[in-house]
Amino acid sequence: MKSALTLILLASAGPVLAVPGGPIGWLNPGTYLCEQPGDAGGAVGLHVVGEDFEIVNANTYRTTAGRGTYLLTGNVLVFTSGPKYGEAFNRITDGFLRKSDASGANTSLRCVRRVMNNS
Repeated sequence: MKSALTLILLASAGPVLAVPGGPIGWLNPGTYLCEQPGDAGGAVGLHVVGEDFEIVNANTYRTTAGRGTYLLTGNVLVFTSGPKYGEAFNRITDGFLRKSDASGANTSLRCVRRVMNNS
């Protein structure tokens, strides 16, 4: 009887709800190059070397200053430890991020995952 009751309770529990902000995800490994927009009279983007980072695996990143961890919930990326601790980005597409300000709004800084045709 006891095991039948346990099975009934488990079956009626339903699916686990996602965390606030959306499901937990990860970024594809690779180097993200960051830039500010340029203008019509010059370069399309102005590289900001100090903002670049590399995604190592499903929760770790690295910069020239060291390593840390990140959390991706829905389309919001937050660096949870390391040299970029506290910085947040909005994921626009799988390889395109926009840095966000304290209110969560996009800033002009954009980071793009480096692939063969944009390195």
